[in-house]
Amino acid sequence: MNDIVSVIDYGVGNLFSVQKALEHCGATVRLVSSPEDLKHATKVLLPGVGAFADAMRQLNASGMDEAIKAYVASGAPLFGICLGMQLLLDSSHEFGHSEGLGLIPGTVELITARGLSGQPIKVPHIGWSSLVMPPTRSSWEGTVLETVETRNSAVYFVHSYMAVPSVAEHRVADCQYGDTAVAAVVARDNVCGAQFHPEKSGRVGLSMLRSFVTAR
Repeated sequence: MNDIVSVIDYGVGNLFSVQKALEHCGATVRLVSSPEDLKHATKVLLPGVGAFADAMRQLNASGMDEAIKAYVASGAPLFGICLGMQLLLDSSHEFGHSEGLGLIPGTVELITARGLSGQPIKVPHIGWSSLVMPPTRSSWEGTVLETVETRNSAVYFVHSYMAVPSVAEHRVADCQYGDTAVAAVVARDNVCGAQFHPEKSGRVGLSMLRSFVTAR
């Protein structure tokens, strides 16, 4: 029997490419849009593109925000992609202050327009960047990146804001954008997220999704 992944449909994501990528990795995909749908879910993916405040407004209005928190409290795995990853944090400073789901401590901040050396950086960050190991990690064993090699790990990003976890150990992988270390993958217990788009990141992205789908 295929692994069932429930993908949250709340009107702010391109679900088709995510669904196809998950199916390619062996999953049976179920689109869910109400709190009741999450009560019997075993694996959940939270996608998202667009503005943080708009996405949270949609989740709050449907009651999915509290349903997601209850689901995570049960110990089952949750995976956020792009904006969905940012929503996992406490808050965002995109267009003012907005509260997030608070599942991973930290904030979402604008990528600085200049690197640490003062050289200009183009924002948004669009394109392929390689994943690197943060200083707090020695391997990706036991994470969704456990089958990925650092020497061949380019993935596709499209974003202007970046997650800044409060706890260094919650950074699983970074990418170097100019002089700025951007959190590319974050995780805490049964919650993880990717700033990039695994479904658009070729072999590396599919490897990551497959690890999520097949994890026991």
